[in-house]
Amino acid sequence: MRKRILLILLAILVILQFIRPERNESTAQQPGSILNGYPASPQVTGILKKACFDCHSNNTHYPWYTNIQPVGWWMQHHVDEGKRKLNFDEFRTYNTRKQVKKMEETVELVKKGEMPLDSYTWIHKDAKLDAGERQALTAWADSVGKAVASQRPENQ
Repeated sequence: MRKRILLILLAILVILQFIRPERNESTAQQPGSILNGYPASPQVTGILKKACFDCHSNNTHYPWYTNIQPVGWWMQHHVDEGKRKLNFDEFRTYNTRKQVKKMEETVELVKKGEMPLDSYTWIHKDAKLDAGERQALTAWADSVGKAVASQRPENQ
């Protein structure tokens, strides 16, 4: 009986490997990208690429283990949630109020050390930000927020 249960569980696990989430990978130009309207220094661009873009852009780099289900589903849910909160590739499509708010949130979360998430930096050690990187990223995000706010009509 125990052997039969194990075989059934193994069969289910094998079948699950064929049910894969859609991947967040795009080779298309991203005209709404924040970097198209608010260029960053090479340092900040590097920080964004290593610590932010996997979850907050339209192009995620997937580690090998996301090919194993249900890990792939969990990862895709995490990416979808990150993009729902802030997508740097669609930032310029947001209304100005939302753009300002997202930059204020970015500054606050990075300063508090809440971004990038611990669950991300456990696996991606290079995504841990030191004090200088945090300062560079928050200064850039603050400047973006102020630039957006200065362009905003008074009633928005």
